[in-house]
Amino acid sequence: MRHKHILVIRFSALGDVAMMVPVVYSFAMQYPDVRITVLSRPFARPMFEDLAPNVSFMEADVKGEYHGFRGLNTLYRRLVAKQFTHVADLHSVLRSEYLRLRFNIGRFRVEHLNKHRKQRRHLVSYRKKVKEPLPTSFDNYFDVFRRLGFPIDKPSFTSVFPPEGGNLNLLPAAIGQKKSWEQWIGIAPFAAHTGKVYPLDKMEQVIDLLAGQNPKARIFLFGRGEEEEATISQWCRKWPCCTSVPQNTETLHQELILMSHLDVMLSMDSANMHLASLTATPVVSIWGATHPYAGFMGWRQSADNAIGLNMDCRPCSVFGQKQC
Repeated sequence: MRHKHILVIRFSALGDVAMMVPVVYSFAMQYPDVRITVLSRPFARPMFEDLAPNVSFMEADVKGEYHGFRGLNTLYRRLVAKQFTHVADLHSVLRSEYLRLRFNIGRFRVEHLNKHRKQRRHLVSYRKKVKEPLPTSFDNYFDVFRRLGFPIDKPSFTSVFPPEGGNLNLLPAAIGQKKSWEQWIGIAPFAAHTGKVYPLDKMEQVIDLLAGQNPKARIFLFGRGEEEEATISQWCRKWPCCTSVPQNTETLHQELILMSHLDVMLSMDSANMHLASLTATPVVSIWGATHPYAGFMGWRQSADNAIGLNMDCRPCSVFGQKQC
């Protein structure tokens, strides 16, 4: 009898890939004899390579080596050589659908993500809005494994690190060790779409309040990108208690280590909310054009810590990319 080996496909985005981690870990713990290979873009490796003994990671550069149908055919041939028995498509976009088609032709056991598109349209409708919570992304991921024949009864994921957090010695000296009397506060003020970003002038007021009311606090500012890092540098000059995370960390793994030692993270509806959730750090999340009802709340985060105005038009869109 062939040993069961599941291919899990998800190419992007960072937040959605991060939301796979609790699901894949819970699966690995409940089915220790089943091998799992996560296929994703290179940025995702730190989240999976040491997750569990029966979990491995495979990179897929779908914008380079595996670009286009020719590249996907090459990728498919390499995947078939690994002798998978089941395929879980947790992305359900054109690339993964094409791979899914090839696997179906090869008579593999294949299941894919249900994105509940009809319910999403009703949730963001302006005139006929149905404001009811959709299944979470975690529920949708679990459902794919259930339909493959692997129901997950008790999700067991808490953090990618042990209870004491990641090893701070692996971070640059500028971050250092956390003193017993310090409060470490993370702020991730940016998001991929402007509809999800709290106005930066108001965020400056938040930082000013936090710095003034918590003299023992260190505030770590998260964000990548030229404009984002310029804003962070400006704020660090204005408030000495602030530390720039992009200037003092080099890898996603280092950022996760730092997040694991935060007392709280203040984040938009963004990837940093999900990354902090992977380290069991409580997150206060700010929701603008989007809404937790769309199913993208961080893993085991409290709905009481989700901030958003109770407006009839919200949510304007599922992902925040549409004009309000």
